[in-house]
Formats: sequence, C-alpha cells, structure tokens
Amino acid sequence: MANILLRRALLDAVRVPVGTRASSELSKIGNREWVCFGVNGQPNYADRPDFPMPAVRFRPDTPDIKILREKEKGDWRKLTIEEKKALYRASFCQTFAEFKAPTGEWKFAVGWALVLASMSIWIYMGMKMFVYSPLPESFSEENQKAQLKRMLDLKVNPIDGLASKWDYENNRWK
Repeated sequence: MANILLRRALLDAVRVPVGTRASSELSKIGNREWVCFGVNGQPNYADRPDFPMPAVRFRPDTPDIKILREKEKGDWRKLTIEEKKALYRASFCQTFAEFKAPTGEWKFAVGWALVLASMSIWIYMGMKMFVYSPLPESFSEENQKAQLKRMLDLKVNPIDGLASKWDYENNRWK
C-alpha cells in the first residue's frame, strides 16, 4: 500500500501540465520552427550523420525566408539554385560533406602523444643514469655461466627443470 502511495506521489510531483512545457521550450528556440521530434525530443540543433534531421531549423524565420518557404510549396523547378541554397542554409548549418570532412584534429592528438612518449623516454634515461645504481656483477655473462654450471652440478630440479635437460654422461644438453 505504501509503495502505491509513494509511486502516485512521485508521478504527481514529476507530471508537468501540457501547456507549461511547450511554452517554456518554445521560449528557448525563439522564432525558429520546430520541424520534427529530433534526437531526444528536445528543441535543439546538431549536425549529426547518424540522425540527419534536427528538431528545429538552424536559422530563425526572416521575411526573406518566409517568402522562399511560400515559393517552396509550389513547383521546385521555378526556384533558382541560389534560392534552393538559401532554403537549405536556413534549415541546416552544414552539408554532409562539410561536417563529415576531416578536421585534422588527429594530428594534434598524435603530436601530444609523441611529445609525452619522448618525455617519458628522456625521464627514464635520466633516472637510469643518475638515480639507479649499476647492475650487480652477477648479471655479467661469466657469472651467469658459473651460476648455470653450479645449478647443473647440484642437480637443481632434476625431474622437469633445468637439470632434466642436461646429459650428465656426455656433459652436453640433451
């Protein structure tokens, strides 16, 4: 019972009268015409290739555009190319070719990535030269060979390890 009352109270709090929403949204768009639902039902404009029809026209209606819109209702062959372009630019900001054209923004990102990579390499080299101590002598090749010989002499892990791969009779690797 409490769940039903809570749900009803929340719905009443969220519910907005029909006329209130439309007038507040119309004040946001000025005198631009609301032509379709749009991406999410809000009166906003965006050039998007995945959703090519924005909710509102790009420019507000001027007297010139209103005359062209009346002419548009008739035969389109009577419109000149300039009039058709003016009608298009009143409804849309850019053509598909314009807003899908490459911007060169990737060059900026790649440039900064390379700058950061080179800085990190320089920091690493500086740390290696001035901060880290030299490698211990056990890393030298002769010491590693001596360590390997000692491990073979002690038969370290003779079942499946290093000593299992050494032939003790012929003193060579199997």
